[in-house]
Amino acid sequence: MKSVGIIRRVDDLGRVVIPVELRNKFDIDEKDPIEIFVDGYNIVLKKLEPNCIFCGSSRKLVEYKEKLVCSKCLGKLSNIQIEKE
Repeated sequence: MKSVGIIRRVDDLGRVVIPVELRNKFDIDEKDPIEIFVDGYNIVLKKLEPNCIFCGSSRKLVEYKEKLVCSKCLGKLSNIQIEKE
């Protein structure tokens, strides 16, 4: 990871302000969901990108029953035949 030379302090509620320069660079707007995870000894903040519930792809997503499915997985699902008992 590369340091960008910007330092922020954690406030008494545990919040950190992301500088406007970084929000602009990564297209982060007010109220956007941010994913927080740990990578080794690093805390990583990442703008949440919607993904297919099956393969994790973020391309050509379709919503079905409040779930996101990519067109490739949707095609595979449409080929599934239900077996009769």
